Amino acid sequence: MPYEFLEDIATADIAFHAWGADLEEVFKATSDATMNTMIDNLDAIALSETRSFQLENDALDLLLFDFLQEFIYYKDSELLLLRAQQVEIKQIESGYSLEAITQGEKLDRDRHHQRVDVKAVTLHQFQLKKTDTGWTAQVILDI
Repeated sequence: MPYEFLEDIATADIAFHAWGADLEEVFKATSDATMNTMIDNLDAIALSETRSFQLENDALDLLLFDFLQEFIYYKDSELLLLRAQQVEIKQIESGYSLEAITQGEKLDRDRHHQRVDVKAVTLHQFQLKKTDTGWTAQVILDI
C-alpha cells in the first residue's frame, strides 16, 4: 500500500500522501488511496468491468488531478468502483498524455464497506513531486 492517510493536514476533508518508483506507480497509488477513502476493503472490488480513458494536460500535476477526477466521475455516474490496472504517461508537444485501463465493479452495499463519499479532488496543497527515489503526491479530497 504505497500511500498513507494524513490526519494533520485537513480537518473536514481527507488528505493522503502517496509514492511510487515512477509516475505510473504514484498515479496508481493515488487512485487506490482515493478509492480506499470511499471503500474500506479494496480487495472486495471484483475486476469484472473495464473502462479505459485518455487524458491530456499541459501540466503533469494537473494530469494527476484529472486522472483522480475520473474515478470520482465513474463512481458518481455509474456507481462504478474502479482500480487502475495500467497507466501510461507520455510527454507530448502540448504537455502530457495519459492512457489508463481501469477495472472494477458496481457498488454493492452488502460487500463494499463504504466509508465516506468523495465529492471532488481539491487543488488545496495538491502536490506531485519528483524525489531522489521516485515520485510523491499529496492530495486532499473534498468529502
